[in-house]
This record gives sequence, C-alpha cells and structure tokens, in this order.
Amino acid sequence: MFKQSPPESICVVRLSHIGDTCHALAVVRAIQDTWPETRLTWIIGKTEAGLMADIPGIEFIIFDKNKGRNAYNDVRSKLAGKRFDVALCMHASMRVNRIYRLIDTPVRLGYDFSRAKDFQWLFTNQRIEARKNEHVLDAMMSFARHIGVPARDLRWDIPLSPGHREFARGLTAGEKPVLVISPCSSQRARNYRNWSAENYAAAANHAQKKFGCKIILTGGPSELEMQYGRNIANLCGPDLTNVIGKTSLKELVAVIEAGDVLICPDSGPAHMATAVGTPVIGLYATSNPDRTGPYLSRYLTVNAYPDAAGRFLGKMPEQLRWGQRIRDPGAMDLIRLKDVTARIDQVLSK
Repeated sequence: MFKQSPPESICVVRLSHIGDTCHALAVVRAIQDTWPETRLTWIIGKTEAGLMADIPGIEFIIFDKNKGRNAYNDVRSKLAGKRFDVALCMHASMRVNRIYRLIDTPVRLGYDFSRAKDFQWLFTNQRIEARKNEHVLDAMMSFARHIGVPARDLRWDIPLSPGHREFARGLTAGEKPVLVISPCSSQRARNYRNWSAENYAAAANHAQKKFGCKIILTGGPSELEMQYGRNIANLCGPDLTNVIGKTSLKELVAVIEAGDVLICPDSGPAHMATAVGTPVIGLYATSNPDRTGPYLSRYLTVNAYPDAAGRFLGKMPEQLRWGQRIRDPGAMDLIRLKDVTARIDQVLSK
C-alpha cells in the first residue's frame, strides 16, 4: 500500500490483553524501523498502558473500559482533529468495533472474514490476506505486510528504568540460576488454564535440587494467585521468593528479563518473556500453542492440547476450529511433571 512513499500517520488499535499487546508492539517496532518519520498513535487499554505507554515516539490514547460510555467519549476527544492514512484494526471485538468509527481515516484495515470476530468486517473496509492456522503474532504481522512493511527481525524493546532493573537484581543477584514461575493465567478461577500448585512446587524442587536454582513466584494480586503463591511456597525449599501481587507490570518484566527461564501457562508473562529474550516453558492443554504459544520458545512447550482434544472433545486438533479452547477442569492435569522437568533440564543444562 505504501511501498513508494511512507505514510505520514498510522493509528494502531489493540486494547488488550498483555500478550496480544506484546504481539502488537512487535508490529509497531517493525513500522518504526521501516518508516521512522511516520507518526504513530496507539489506542490501548488502561492496564496495558502501564507496560507500554512510555515508549518514545508513539502517542498513546488510553481506553479505560471501567468508564463505560465515557471511555468512548475520552477516545473521541483525543482523536479530535487527527487524520490518519490508515488504521490498523488489530482487535476484533464488539467492544472495540465502536472505536473504529471514531477514527478519521480512508483505510480501516481489519482481519479477513474468517478471523474478523464479532462482525468486525462491518466496521473495516480493507482486510489482511486470509491464512489458515497462523500464530497470533504472524496474523498481526500481516497488517504490517499489507501496508508495505517488509519482513525483518522481531524487536520489542519495552522500556525499563534503572529502578525496575535494580528491583529485579535485588531478587536475582548471585551465582545461582533463576527459575521464575508465573503459575496463573488470570484472576478468573474457572479459566481451566492453571496447573496445580503441587505440580509447580515439585518442578521447583527439582530445579533447586538439580541446579541449585533460586525460585521466584510472580503474578497478580487476585486471591486465586495469592493462594497459589502460598501453596507453592509451603511445599518448596527455602530458596524461594514470592512476589505475587507485589510488582508492577514493569517490575514483572524486569524480573522475567533477569531470570534464566520462566514456567507459566497460556498467559501474558509468556509473551513478556518472549519480548525480553527469556526462554519460556509454556504449559498448554486448554489452548493450542501453535496459535498462542510463546513465539520464540515453542520448542520448549509442554503440549498436552492433542491429548485434551481427544479425551474431552473426542477429536484430533486438526478437526477443531483453529483457536478452539478446551474448557474442562481436568485438561491441565494431562501435563506430566516429568515433561516439565525435562524442559527445565534442557534449558539449565546449557
């Protein structure tokens, strides 16, 4: 679209979640590296702005969903008088569709029909190329390709202050390898993506016994996550630090960056780790890691999704809709401890 001359301005729309905004950041960085003079505006969620909104060279417009209708009024006010060459509509959601109509642009680029959930195709006028069985990051990168950004090495560069890194050093300093465990995928108790606290503790004890690891537990302040932290800590050796509910998003990224390896389920920290170059042992049974796994660490994934599809849905993964989740509380029990400890050995033996 812009192969002859760079666009003057681009509006990026990706509100949530943390993992998806990490993917979107890789797209934004590719645009910056190709067209450094292009003016970029990013409409983003309030929580995600806590991680991204201090990135230089980007104007951030924050959508606070807790404000209800006033959230749209805030965005409308911030967009007043702005015109863009193209809007990259990288969030297919009924809630977000209303935002697209607020953007003054001749081109609203959305997903192809098969991936334009919640009738997004009614609110866009161009679409990325239809592709089957793509990773979420590859699908988002299709927006950059569509407007003329060539393939290049992935870059994220989430800004971290000296204070953030000093916080992480205070937890990780020393000669011992550091295993970070982010045990829960979200605050919702019934999302079925979380491995058991007993299994996490057994994996941590293996890492401590074999490699002398420091263990750091991370996560949000929900009661579910806090309880997970207490249960794991009670079952582990003494060289464990529990900072669940005690870090900002920036501090969390700094801790993950300082660690040698992260263990987590399908969750935002998996993609934070990808952004800072930390290997991720992803635990996947309820979702397909070929679609949502940590992009640069898929070789380390413990993938019980095929087993879960067969046991709970009576189908092979290729028979399921791409991205279909398996919402059964027994799915994560199919992840075997020995497979996780084998991945720990694979990373730390190096």
